Amino acid sequence: MNTKKVSFPNSRGEQLAARLELPDDEQPIAYAIFAHCFTCTKNLKAVVNITRAMSSKRIAVLRFDFTGLGESEGDFSRTTFSSELSDLVSAARFLEQEYAAPKILVGHSLGGAAVLAAAGEIPSAQGIATIAAPFTPAHLRQLLGESAQQIEREGEATVHLGGSDFTIRKSLLDDLEAHRPEEFLDRLEAAILVMHSPADRIVGIDNASRIFEAARFPKSFISLGEADHLLTDPADSRYAGEVIATWASRYLPPAENAQAVQRREPADNRLTARTAAQGFRTEIFANGFSMVADEPLQYGGSNEGPSPYEYVMAGLGACTTMTLQMYARQKGWPLRDALVRLSHHKIHAEDCRECETREGRIDMFSREIELFGELDESQRQRLLEIAEKCPVHRTLSGEIRIDTRLRENG
Repeated sequence: MNTKKVSFPNSRGEQLAARLELPDDEQPIAYAIFAHCFTCTKNLKAVVNITRAMSSKRIAVLRFDFTGLGESEGDFSRTTFSSELSDLVSAARFLEQEYAAPKILVGHSLGGAAVLAAAGEIPSAQGIATIAAPFTPAHLRQLLGESAQQIEREGEATVHLGGSDFTIRKSLLDDLEAHRPEEFLDRLEAAILVMHSPADRIVGIDNASRIFEAARFPKSFISLGEADHLLTDPADSRYAGEVIATWASRYLPPAENAQAVQRREPADNRLTARTAAQGFRTEIFANGFSMVADEPLQYGGSNEGPSPYEYVMAGLGACTTMTLQMYARQKGWPLRDALVRLSHHKIHAEDCRECETREGRIDMFSREIELFGELDESQRQRLLEIAEKCPVHRTLSGEIRIDTRLRENG
């Protein structure tokens, strides 16, 4: 995906570090904000996976570090739940001024409670999605265990969370107690998606039930199966992002969708493909459509999409059936459906009588065509000849040049 490093000021003028995940062609249909969990950062692997899955569906997502966390300025010990809400409003203001007002708010764990509470101050939000969110922000007190008692007695305490030490003050606990979710949930007019795992041992699924019951319609619930609280399995976080993007598209104005994605001119047929460091899962953008390519498990992939050769066959198959229908319609022939089955394998050149190459191995595509409709034999034979004239067929069987150059990172 196309990730931009950005920053914006919070209400106190401190700079909050952020990343903006964009589709590779930088033409999103909408913008969203992601709020991470308590003491987490924008770079938590699950956060990155979710936001990139959303951007692959053409929703740009701003993920940022709350005050005093990650790369953001400020003193975390002085923050409260209310200050996090203020940070969210600042993030929305930044998007509105620099790009477009956010239509979707997404929050994980306490970040989920935060987006629900802050939505009333972000009028552009059409949809709100929570992941493993507590119903009551004060649920955090339970997670702090005995440290919460120390904070009450001494006014603050150093707590070890997620491998790091954080100073938490009584003002945070008091502020969490002051927020009443029933009040802001009853006022929300945006669509709500509640996502939670029955296997969550940190924030029980009963929290999801209470959020769902208190929210107004339209509202939806999606189970995250056996996912843990932090969605440490990449498949769980990617699934969450894809589901959120699909769900959100239902609440984005159609006119806005149509205007946001400016279709390229036919002559500009550029495609982008991006493969990350682990595995071979590849994100592809083609004419505004997102696709995934991968390799089978036996070749080191995760089998999450067609292989590159399967995409080549898909292009040949689609071109063949389109060409057959185009010709049949011009002739007025009753071709109801055209079906093509394809396979690919390597053969020894010496075994191919029609091939000019006589050494090594060559690619062989086997194509079987099935025609449905009241066609006579002469029409069927003519359509078989037309299949050979499919543009992709001619490209694959003709001379091909591939011009490759290295582009400097911008």
